[in-house]
Amino acid sequence: MTIDMLNSNDKIYIAGHRGMVGSAIIRNLKSKGYSNFLTKTHLELDLTDQQAVNQMFAEEKPDYVVLAAARVGGIYANNTYPADFIYDNLMIECNVIHAAYQQNSKGLLFLGSSCIYPRNANQPMTEDELLSGKLEATNEPYAVAKIAGIKLCESYNRQHETDFRSVMPTNLYGPNDNYHPENSHVIPALIRRIHEAKLQQKASVEIWGTGSPRREFLHVDDMAAACVHVMHLSKDEYHNITEEMLSHINVGCGEDVTIKQLAETISRVVGFKGELKFDASKPDGTPRKLLSIDRLKNSGWLPEVSLEDGLTDAYSDFKEMQTSL
Repeated sequence: MTIDMLNSNDKIYIAGHRGMVGSAIIRNLKSKGYSNFLTKTHLELDLTDQQAVNQMFAEEKPDYVVLAAARVGGIYANNTYPADFIYDNLMIECNVIHAAYQQNSKGLLFLGSSCIYPRNANQPMTEDELLSGKLEATNEPYAVAKIAGIKLCESYNRQHETDFRSVMPTNLYGPNDNYHPENSHVIPALIRRIHEAKLQQKASVEIWGTGSPRREFLHVDDMAAACVHVMHLSKDEYHNITEEMLSHINVGCGEDVTIKQLAETISRVVGFKGELKFDASKPDGTPRKLLSIDRLKNSGWLPEVSLEDGLTDAYSDFKEMQTSL
């Protein structure tokens, strides 16, 4: 996908443009002078509806596709709605990727997730760890769907010589995140819980698990910059980095922290002075998830936002969202 070849008449379809990642990618592209975006809300287009997706692609004929739309959530949501997670994500991927092929889109960027890697993968996880062992049980349906998305892109590239690329982000956070009390990821969930504890002057906050699992976190603006960087690579450059046309690229910051360290940092950013209590009876999930980002670094990209600065930005965004409600 060579965005340098875009002209003012080319369309970039951002599927999931109102989500955290999709909106960040649009912000990044706008900062580089791109303006011809095609967007559809869920009410305007249900991406699980094959006929509707095919009709939209036939009418609009986007030149480039960024597939950032997905059903996402944390451990609670994945455990509670596994059928929804696997069905919706499989349907979205199949419909959008196939329609992009049918309408001869110049390129497509698929956004996956680091949960595609086995629970006990070697750390840091290289792209070669894919399908090398059993997945983490708490998010297996979602992970299987995301693996299918990678394999869809690979298969269309092999059979039809398309230029469909995949990037696998680590845990993301930042502006426009989902702060729902039940189906949000760890950072927005902790920001909300610790913020509310501060307002209610609670003496402590209870957090699921032991606090010992290690996680890597990337600010969404860094993720968007990485996506646009990968989109700018020539086809040869992309193939050289991935070693073959069939692979994907990890996107992360290259460092991880424990959940306990994360909660302590959020408490500091929020200004909560109470105690953090960890409930060891609740699931921890994967013991460690750290991505190897050597391929991306070798292409000339590095993250810029530190964790504490990023959390400060995320907390400001959360407070603005609460004010607007």
